[in-house]
This record gives sequence, structure tokens and C-alpha cells, in this order.
Amino acid sequence: MKQICILILVALVAATYAERSFKIDYERDTFLMDGKPFRFVSGAFHYFRALPGSWRQILRSIRAAGLNVVETYIEWSTHEPTEGQYTWDGIANLEQFIQIAQEEDLYVILRPGPYICAERDMGGFPYWLHTKYPNIKLRTYDLDYLREVEKWYSVLMPRIQNHLYQRGGPVIMVSIENEYGSFSACDGRYLSFLKNLTESYIRNEAVLFTNDGPDQLACGRIPGVLATLDFGAVGNPDNYWQKLRKYQPKGPLVNAEFYPGWLTHWMEPLARVATGPVVSQLRKMLQQGANVNFYMFHGGTNFAFTSGANDGGPGRFNTDITSYDYDAPLDEAGDPTSKYFAIRDAVLEFLPDPGVPVPGRLPKMSLPPVQMNRLGTLLSEQARQTLAKYSLSSQRPLGFEALNQHSGLILYETQIPGYLHSDPMTLRVDMLHDRAYVHVDNKFAGILSRETATYTLPIRLGSGSKLQLVVENQGRINYGIANDKKGILGAVTLNGNELLNWSMTGFPLEDYSLLEKYIDQFSGSEDTTSSVKIYHAEFDISSSNIYDTYFDPRGWGKGVVFINGFNLGRYWPLAGPQITLYVPRHILRQGKNTIVVLEYETDVPQGTVINFRDQAILDGR
Repeated sequence: MKQICILILVALVAATYAERSFKIDYERDTFLMDGKPFRFVSGAFHYFRALPGSWRQILRSIRAAGLNVVETYIEWSTHEPTEGQYTWDGIANLEQFIQIAQEEDLYVILRPGPYICAERDMGGFPYWLHTKYPNIKLRTYDLDYLREVEKWYSVLMPRIQNHLYQRGGPVIMVSIENEYGSFSACDGRYLSFLKNLTESYIRNEAVLFTNDGPDQLACGRIPGVLATLDFGAVGNPDNYWQKLRKYQPKGPLVNAEFYPGWLTHWMEPLARVATGPVVSQLRKMLQQGANVNFYMFHGGTNFAFTSGANDGGPGRFNTDITSYDYDAPLDEAGDPTSKYFAIRDAVLEFLPDPGVPVPGRLPKMSLPPVQMNRLGTLLSEQARQTLAKYSLSSQRPLGFEALNQHSGLILYETQIPGYLHSDPMTLRVDMLHDRAYVHVDNKFAGILSRETATYTLPIRLGSGSKLQLVVENQGRINYGIANDKKGILGAVTLNGNELLNWSMTGFPLEDYSLLEKYIDQFSGSEDTTSSVKIYHAEFDISSSNIYDTYFDPRGWGKGVVFINGFNLGRYWPLAGPQITLYVPRHILRQGKNTIVVLEYETDVPQGTVINFRDQAILDGR
């Protein structure tokens, strides 16, 4: 009898799933959900840019705006930061994110890439691909690359399959690659490989699609796969759709990345997009029966070393700020903006009101000033012994990838030959990626920078001088992917004479327990004439009501900050426009909290304070 009941239950479940389908009706230019016309308005929200404790609140806010779908990239580097070691918990708990979205009455669009751009380090690729294959050609029919993608998909895709719409889940669409038409390789064999690989897992249980700019379809589209467009509030959508129809005469119209905001680099004004044109363009597209995905609806934060960079041409390297607020309808903390409410009004003219209460802004808190204690410097023996991951030697400098280091800092040192001791000397570093804090005998001498194309520096030497370069990785290029490797990748010369015989000490700054050990074992003050100083403090939160706050580093220069072991990301108030760093309430606790700051370039006096404010300052220029 028990076996009969189980068989009946299995049959009922199978029958239920058989009734579920999400397909394309090309003749009627629409999607079909369970045989009925379906149109979506979606919002992009990347799970890896917000802590899990805020996912439900943000997803509910997306639904309250009338949207019926949430879209997210899947970031390979988040899930496989080290080769063969996968992580699926915490901020990497993709399946929990999908489940919460379904509970909040949202369908899901997944974009697994494997290249995602997204203003993330290396466009979401794990750095170790360059360590394992120094000559790998990403996003092409390179056999090493294809092998790694196959391996990654064999781990990722089974986790997605159970959430596909036809199996009872919320996932209705899955992308193949990302804006491939803008990539110079234009490798059709690679796209065909990726299509076949993705289809082998997704089958017909969700709709596959590509996305490209209106002028990039020739290379980006894949025959037999739905082509979609990316465009913002500028221009007439009719003109864009006409370009799409040259390649895809029938099928639903989809703007897969409709931009209500934009990205920002350090040293730039904060990007803002006016609400009026966004809402006007949205109405036009919805009147045309189009489907729309806002990129971004909630931007979030590039915590730790995850922000990327762009190549602005010869001598122009632009790094992305830590905040990914994006001027989106929901701000960095997930609070609704005036743009949110204007968009909601427009969406509800075309889609049913979900009946979900409109969210309000969550409380924020300020805290008393925190006086920082200056400890030692990264060049000290104490720091080397405790914080360094490795120390090795080579005739010429080696880069981050060759040394199997993701991010953080590398200290390059060499003894300058006696025959070169004449003042002044001109130091030159070829192919510096990205920023070098120059020292002579532990004394800070100046900065070389890829961003400002500053590759030479006059320095003075003493007898037996040691040259020391602390090199910072500021984020790998994310758009297009030009195999952007980090560190010193060329010759280092003094007055044209190449310097050889280098030692390299790696400080990835990934293991916070090493910083704790350094602080516990710190034995007293050290020489403070070098840069990259370490500061530490504790502060109390007496209230049991803990809210988001904002770390304010004004008066400091450039660096990275940890609170309770969590890396908030890079701060750089000297460059702007971002001043404050977002501090999620989920990393704070009642009672004692700890803060550690690594200040790279400014000589901040002992006892200087750090402030926590209840408002973000993202446009400090």
C-alpha cells in the first residue's frame, strides 16, 4: 500500500510539472508561460553584492515595485576562488537566493556567463586561470579555457537544474555569455560550444538567450537562441528594435539591460541618470509590448577586492569605486529612492499591483568617533613574519598571477648595485599594474601609478641602498577582458640600467586571522617613515538596535578596512567621488567591535579618529 501511495505521489508531481512550461511564441512575438502569453518587467540584483540577511528585504522591495522577475549574474570567482575549492554558503548561497526569490513571488533570470563583466574583478573570472594557464585566451575556442568552463558548469548547472521553471522552480531564462558582440575575438566556434554545453543542462526547461548592444548583434547572437538588446534612456527604442529585427524577424522584444543609472570610477564625478527620461523610455517600451530588465534595480557593494576596472585607451586605466549604488531605484543599502517610486507608478500601468506593501527607508545609525591606534608597517619584520603568505626570489619581478596571488599587495625588493649610486637617479617601472608605493631603505619616496600613467620617479640613494616597491592590485579589467595581469610585468631600471635579483613578499590580505595574530603579538612602535601602516581600534555598540552605518575616512588617504574581520573594501577619499563605505548592520554586534585599517599612502597621526555616519557620501568631489 505504501509503495502504491508513493507511485501515485510521483505521478501527481510529474503531471504537475508537465503542465509547467516557459517557451517562446515567435509568431505572436511573446513568451508563453503554461501556454498563456507572459510579459516581464525585471530588476537586476546580484546576490554577491549584498549580505544574505538583506536579500529578502531587497527582493520584497523589487516585487513591491510591480516587477515580476529578478535577474542576477552568477559569478564564477565567488564560487571557485581557489581552483577546485567551491563555496556555496553565505554570500555565495545561490540556491538560497533563488528560493527566497520564489517565496517573494518573483521569477528568476540567471546569467552564468561564464564572463559577466558587471564591473567585477576580471569580469567574474577567477584569477587562477592565469596562474594555471599563463597564455590562456579567455572567451575563445581555447582548449584550456573550454576545459575549465566544462568543469565549472559540471558543478554549477546541477545546482540550477532543480530550480528551472519546468521542474517547479522560478528560473525562466538562462543566458549564454554576455555582450559577446562587443568582444573583438568574435569566435563563432566558442559561442557554438557554449550553446551546446548550456543546452545539455537546461534542455527546454527554460529559455536560453543572448544579450548585446543594438550594433553588436552580428557577432553576439547565436542562431536558434533568443537575441535580446541592451540600451538605456537615450534614443528611440523603435530604432533599436529595427536593428534587432534585421537578425531576428519574429519573437518577443527584450531589453535585457535597461540602464536607470550608470557605473562610476575613482577620480570621476558620480554618475547620475535623471529619472524623467528613464520613466519615459520605460513607458515607450512597455507600450510596445516589450519585456524589460533594469540593470541595476539594486546595485549593492563591491566588498573586499572584488571591484574591477576599465581600459580607457593608452595611458588611461580606470578603476571602479567600491560602491555599486549605480544611481539605481534601490540605493546601496536597499532603500527606495524617488526614482523607485516613479518607476513603480509606470510599471503598475501595465502589470497588476502585487499587493506587497511599499517599503520605507530602514533606520541608519551614527556612532561616537573611534580613536585609532597606529601599530607598525607592512615593511617591518613583524608584519612579514605574520602577514606574508610567501617570500621568494627571482632574477626579474614576477606578477600576481605567476605568484598565485589574487589581490592585496606584493613587496618587491632589490639591493641597488654600488656602481649605480649617483644622485639624483630616475626610477622607471615598465608595465606596472597598477600602483607602486616606492621606498628606499624603508623610507617612503613617492608613488607610481598606472591610472595617471606615472611610471618614472626621481629618487635619491645612499650607500648600499635597498629599493622597495609595494605594488597594489587595484582590480582587473572587467570589460572585454584583455588578460589584465597584475604586479610588475616589465623591467625596473635606474637611469636606464635594469635592476635584477628581486625578492617578493606576498600580502594577499585574505586571511583576517593573520591580522588578528599580528595585533595580538605586536611588540611596540616601529619606524613610521614607510607607507602602508596598520591601525587598530575597538569600539562599543551599547544598543541592541543595530542599524546600517557608513565608515567615513576623511582625513585618511587610500587603503582597505576590516570591521569584525569583514573586508568592507577599498576607500580613497583623496580621489573620490566616493567618500564613505557602506557598513551592513549584519556585520556589527552589540558590545565590542573591532576595526583594522591598512592605510597605504597618508601619514595619519597617532590617535586620529574614524567616524561612522548615518548617511552615505558618494559624491565628495
